[in-house]
Amino acid sequence: MTDVLVEELCGDLSSIRAPRGSTLNARSWQTEAPLRMLLNNLDPEVAEHPERLVVYGGSGRAARSHQALRDIVRTLLRLGDDETLLVQSGKPVAVFRTGEWAPRVLIANSLLVPRWATWDEFRRLEAEGLTMFGQMTAGSWIYIGTQGILQGTYQTFAAAGELHFGSADLSGRTILTAGLGGMGGAQPLAATMAGAAILCVEVDPSRIERRLETRYLDEVADSLDDGLARVRGAAAEGRALSVGLLANAASVFPELAARGEQFDLVTDQTAAHDPLTGYVPAEVPFEEAEALRARDPEAYVRLARESIVAHVRAMTEFARAGCHVFDYGNNLRGEARDAGFEDAFAYPGFVPAYIRPLFCRGIGPFRWAVLSGDPADIDAIDRELTALFPDDVLLQRWLALAPGRVAFQGLPARICWLGYGDRAKAGSAINELVRSGAVSAPVVIGRDHLDAGSVASPYRETEAMRDGSDAIADWPILNALVNVAAGATWVSVHHGGGVGIGNSIHAGMVVVADGTDAAAERLQRVLTSDPGMGVTRHADAGYDEALAAAREHALDLPSLPSA
Repeated sequence: MTDVLVEELCGDLSSIRAPRGSTLNARSWQTEAPLRMLLNNLDPEVAEHPERLVVYGGSGRAARSHQALRDIVRTLLRLGDDETLLVQSGKPVAVFRTGEWAPRVLIANSLLVPRWATWDEFRRLEAEGLTMFGQMTAGSWIYIGTQGILQGTYQTFAAAGELHFGSADLSGRTILTAGLGGMGGAQPLAATMAGAAILCVEVDPSRIERRLETRYLDEVADSLDDGLARVRGAAAEGRALSVGLLANAASVFPELAARGEQFDLVTDQTAAHDPLTGYVPAEVPFEEAEALRARDPEAYVRLARESIVAHVRAMTEFARAGCHVFDYGNNLRGEARDAGFEDAFAYPGFVPAYIRPLFCRGIGPFRWAVLSGDPADIDAIDRELTALFPDDVLLQRWLALAPGRVAFQGLPARICWLGYGDRAKAGSAINELVRSGAVSAPVVIGRDHLDAGSVASPYRETEAMRDGSDAIADWPILNALVNVAAGATWVSVHHGGGVGIGNSIHAGMVVVADGTDAAAERLQRVLTSDPGMGVTRHADAGYDEALAAAREHALDLPSLPSA
């Protein structure tokens, strides 16, 4: 009977859908939750290429192979509440008896010994079936579609507006960007929610169609000049508008720079962290790219890096011309520098430019998905959080706009940015909604790996740290360990997400709100320790904002008695 259920749940990769409702397939909600979220990652509404187990980010997978997926699902269906499943790069390798407070699943993805941590070595091992690329939330089973980065993108655009223009309202402002994949696809909606007019360059027509279908993108231009005219016209009227342009950014950005076109903000979110599978060279027609990748990967990567250099050179020209240019964390600058462009880092990354003050206070992405599949449960949580945080202006604006603007992909989910103290408060409130029946089934609470204290990524989250500790990777490991100790439902440690193999170590956690007293205890501990790592990490690096937050919340930091 179990084999029949496994085939029903994941036998056909083209039609996977997470179970809904309050009926359990596994033995408890502690194991039903990771089962549903794993399957949700591969829902065709959510995943970019579910038939290849690719969720987003070039080649970020949920499981190593179809057989490994079946084995994970089969194991989760039988797993007890005092057992822990170990998953090694998308393959279930062991179940051990641990305890009720231990995580039900522990995941490690893409980890390589540092000297061997190169794309070439990773791809060799991947081809032999020994590993997989987990990206961030693909291999940790908490991807919720493009919405997962939407509020963070909105927060970034708003912070850029505050810094450069004195207001988070970007009405009348223009943005140029590229990439409408799983992460970049959030940009058009985030920009229009902030009031801006944005031109989004994308080489893959299917991604443009997907963003139109999910209402993340408003319109598609017939040509570059048409797109420019639409964006300029909307900005002149103070009207928010997102326009997609089917073209290659490595051609369009240099042309716009050569014309002397001006934009208030310029960025990019192509999947340049992986030049083989995530970036299309300007010289290669999109429909021929896959064949060239397979036939001659070395030539493909060489051409991709040449195009990345042209792309980044144009962005540096925009910066010299007075536009506010920032890297959005895809290692575009790093790839350009490795290809010989010495000025690649002439413009900053988004974290040191806009987000680090938030990280210092433990503020970062906080997401939840309702296992019932009922959008009414999201509505109930939205109302509760609106009442819980009346003084958070950006959050209030977000929660007012999101219900009418954000299309759910897969299980209904929501994200917002909350800080130390507020995350635990929100988790407790959600658990009470489940306990009371106001929410009809348990809720999973997690986050992106992009968070205040869970990443070592010198080209992104930890770029230009005050004390020079950009590459210290102890912090994400400590983050994972403390989440295990605090009672998270599943915990993951990954390598290479966001910026590619060799460039990052990061950790994720998920905890289930099932309305019980035990869940209330877990939520309080996990949602205090997890953002507390963000405050701790930045206080240790000497940031005044983090030291002030540590004093305010009475964090116990033995090496910083003055905190």
